[in-house]
Amino acid sequence: MPTLAFNIQEITARELKPALLELDGISRESVEAHYKLYQGYVNKRNEILGRLAEVDLSAANQVYSEVRSLKVELSFAIGGIKNHEIYFEHLGGSGGEPPGLFADLVKRDFGGAAEWRADLKATGMAGRGWAWTAYDWDEGRLYNYAGDTQNTYPIWNATPLIALDVYEHAYFLDFQTDRASYIEAFFANLDWATVNDWLNKYQISK
Repeated sequence: MPTLAFNIQEITARELKPALLELDGISRESVEAHYKLYQGYVNKRNEILGRLAEVDLSAANQVYSEVRSLKVELSFAIGGIKNHEIYFEHLGGSGGEPPGLFADLVKRDFGGAAEWRADLKATGMAGRGWAWTAYDWDEGRLYNYAGDTQNTYPIWNATPLIALDVYEHAYFLDFQTDRASYIEAFFANLDWATVNDWLNKYQISK
């Protein structure tokens, strides 16, 4: 029985930053519950890769097969990992107006921080799972994108810089169904130093 042959390496969840337990408007209980979901994605990624190492490749089929099922769910688990690692990493700041290069980029590409914020908020209200601000390398500019699940509507050759989780698990404990207020709390806790560090790391410029 032919199987996938590759070197499987398990990963572990990144530690939760202490600052995330003291956010303004987003409770410790909500963050801790949210973090457990992220840990679950890490565990499922490891489990799925283990199962893929034993799957019968000759039985692959687009209607239904174990290969298809595992490959699709792997993309969901990995999406959950990557999205949440951005989300947790760039929270814990004091929000407010973005400084530095990010401010320059949103002024150029949206007209200003207020316009960028309004567009991202609307994207988050319209999406069912995620909203991202990402840098499109082909066009050389920022866009706000919507995703309905962890693994839907990827924009190829674009790097996410802001990841807004709008699944209900991100806000229901604190805001019930008031997603708009949660999004405002998200903005109020962004760490702009982290975002600008990513821009420098990726060598993104005006």
